[in-house]
Amino acid sequence: MKRIASLLLVLAMMLALAACGNTTTNNGGSANNGGAGNNVSDNSGAGDEGGDTAESDLQYVKDKGTLVVGITYFAPMDYKAEGSEEWIGFDADMAKAFAESLDVSVEFQEITWDYKVEELNSKAIDCVWNGMTLGEDVLAAMGTSVPYCTNYQTLVYSADKAADFEGLTSLEGLNIAVESGSAGEDAAEALGATTVPVQAQANALMEVSAGTSDAAVIDVLMAAEMTGEGTSYADLVYSLNLNDTQGLESEEYGVGFRQGSDLVDAFNTFWAEKVADGTVLETATTYGLQDAVILD
Repeated sequence: MKRIASLLLVLAMMLALAACGNTTTNNGGSANNGGAGNNVSDNSGAGDEGGDTAESDLQYVKDKGTLVVGITYFAPMDYKAEGSEEWIGFDADMAKAFAESLDVSVEFQEITWDYKVEELNSKAIDCVWNGMTLGEDVLAAMGTSVPYCTNYQTLVYSADKAADFEGLTSLEGLNIAVESGSAGEDAAEALGATTVPVQAQANALMEVSAGTSDAAVIDVLMAAEMTGEGTSYADLVYSLNLNDTQGLESEEYGVGFRQGSDLVDAFNTFWAEKVADGTVLETATTYGLQDAVILD
């Protein structure tokens, strides 16, 4: 009898343990695998870092109260007047107006141009607004706005060497300073140059001024603003439309957002309104861009 009673006790204990193992939690999973369900929830926002915004990017910006704009020093788009810490320029002024339309503040964050996509997808910044050419790489990696400005690549060199550069159709044998990851770098490489990559277009001008590079390839809008008599680089001049040299159309600038971001539609609506009320043309005229800005 004792043997039978012992067997019955062991059997009862086994049944009790089995019942505990199948106890369910309130979220519908078992107690033993309830953590797996939590992991799925914790990763619900992982898609944001890859560029596809699962939730409203517009709401994200409004909730934190700040639009963080990724830029480099690029007159006349984003720059600081001498003695001032305030960012101004066509892009900077319009970014301030866009942030105001969203009822948030604006913050300008200087970035390394080569890492603009990573900065955007990590949410270190909310957009790239810095005279960015809408090339194939940008269109593939970002959600982009309507084009708002035209541009082409040009060659900048010392004024005392102008005779050596005018009319060139090839850059072979020349050391050309370029912003790493830029349309200027693509143009210089396509024309056979030995490129000297630097962090920003402004640094490319420094290279030429210092004599450490033969010339630079940068956006014509910056060249017009920063070289020649009365500018920071009075000893430098520019010529040649390198887009024409390559048989390419003029470039177009756009604003870059995260892929799938609803900030793209918000921007496009804002831009159409500011074109219609004259704000875009007025701001462009302030910075000498009235012939480059796209108003249709």
